Amino acid sequence: MYTVGMYLAERLAQIGLKHHFAVAGDYNLVLLDQLLLNKDMEQVYCCNELNCGFSAEGYARARGAAAAIVTFSVGAISAMNAIGGAYAENLPVILISGSPNTNDYGTGHILHHTIGTTDYNYQLEMVKHVTCARESIVSAEEAPAKIDHVIRTALRERKPAYLEIACNVAGAECVRPGPINSLLRELEVDQTSVTAAVDAAVEWLQDRQNVVMLVGSKLRAAAAEKQAVALADRLGCAVTIMAAEKGFFPEDHPNFRGLYWGEVSSEGAQELVENADAILCLAPVFNDYATVGWNSWPKGDNVMVMDTDRVTFAGQSFEGLSLSTFAAALAEKAPSRPATTQGTQAPVLGIEAAEPNAPLTNDEMTRQIQSLITSDTTLTAETGDSWFNASRMPIPGGARVELEMQWGHIGWSVPSAFGNAVGSPERRHIMMVGDGSFQLTAQEVAQMIRYEIPVIIFLINNRGYVIEIAIHDGPYNYIKNWNYAGLIDVFNDEDGHGLGLKASTGAELEGAIKKALDNRRGPTLIECNIAQDDCTETLIAWGKRVAATNSRKPQA
Repeated sequence: MYTVGMYLAERLAQIGLKHHFAVAGDYNLVLLDQLLLNKDMEQVYCCNELNCGFSAEGYARARGAAAAIVTFSVGAISAMNAIGGAYAENLPVILISGSPNTNDYGTGHILHHTIGTTDYNYQLEMVKHVTCARESIVSAEEAPAKIDHVIRTALRERKPAYLEIACNVAGAECVRPGPINSLLRELEVDQTSVTAAVDAAVEWLQDRQNVVMLVGSKLRAAAAEKQAVALADRLGCAVTIMAAEKGFFPEDHPNFRGLYWGEVSSEGAQELVENADAILCLAPVFNDYATVGWNSWPKGDNVMVMDTDRVTFAGQSFEGLSLSTFAAALAEKAPSRPATTQGTQAPVLGIEAAEPNAPLTNDEMTRQIQSLITSDTTLTAETGDSWFNASRMPIPGGARVELEMQWGHIGWSVPSAFGNAVGSPERRHIMMVGDGSFQLTAQEVAQMIRYEIPVIIFLINNRGYVIEIAIHDGPYNYIKNWNYAGLIDVFNDEDGHGLGLKASTGAELEGAIKKALDNRRGPTLIECNIAQDDCTETLIAWGKRVAATNSRKPQA
């Protein structure tokens, strides 16, 4: 017999998932049993549903898609927070919830794990704002079409989707799935629109010499990373990146000129962008954080915006195309425009090594972390000063930096790094997280220990929410200190191989890093103790701008 749960499992395996993340609950237990029957996927467990959602989000960053299985209402509503993040960050995470027995629908029964009403559809209503597709399965006959619709839409839209399966249907008999090709087929591109857009773009560039590319955070979702490099090669112009994009364009490319982030840009990058007579924006997101409180937003006749499904410039909008198709076609015809690379160079970190026994500083910590980054490294940087430390680190081609600047949920990094490492075990995984953020999702370090995931965690202990102190100070920004390194002993119990270390000097940090590199059977948490007021200058400058934006008085 083939079942609904087996159908779902085979489809998930067919789209390339080797794992799915789960938290058990009585409405999803039969479904979990059915998923376990598929030997092409491993079931990975999380401490709670929020962490489960963020772990799947991190896995999607590594492998292109992910699945999280939770129970009804108390589980799914908790996971929706992470699904909102996946929606904001353009990641196809499929949230799957077990749901009540079909015999209870329409009976007027009040069930546990619900809000105490007799209508069980409220979860579908809630989730529609953070998903591109959603289906409820209450019969085995309708399951294949609904499962396929949810998976197909998530992959095409690069957004999360939601699937709800009644607990007594998960094990019901169902047909087997056919080939996966129909679910993976891309939307057709209108070649007429592509040709018209490219011809207009070439003409627009003819009289413009100071050309700069500005690469944005939706480049990966648009599957246009290689095309962006090809376009940079053809134009020969300077390439800058937006903060949330770091790692999507190779920084060892000869045209790379750093980060554009208004007044907190890399040295020389602000002048390059703001003095250009043509700015080609690839997959940008211009929100309040990216524009430094709406103060640095490229607009005007000299700006071309290449979105994932349209191109806009010179008062025209071209639709019916994809960014990858347009960028590839433009790379065949664009004129050479090398002026902005002449006399300019890529930024360097430029931090000299501190005295070994001097108190550990933010700069010294950043210098040592940067030296660890290789072409096969993934660095996950938490909301806060870790953003700014990561943004100033030059990284080699192939290295990845994972950020969550649109959603900005503190604590995201711990489960996301766990999921990312599960999905890409061949890479070195490094994480930077502040003490305040860590307190939200610390439990998932226990799962790194359980699955022997060797993530190196740099926990910056500066005793508070320093990013919030920079934006708007108050007593709510100061937290109860923990013995963070000591938590590893708690999580290890009798069979774990995690390491918990502390560093208060550069020498201690160097020694801790050596031990971390030798520990391949679990995570190493290095508690970096630095002064509370020791942070990047860019955080302070950026924080003041954001604070001013947030404090604007209501307009009359």
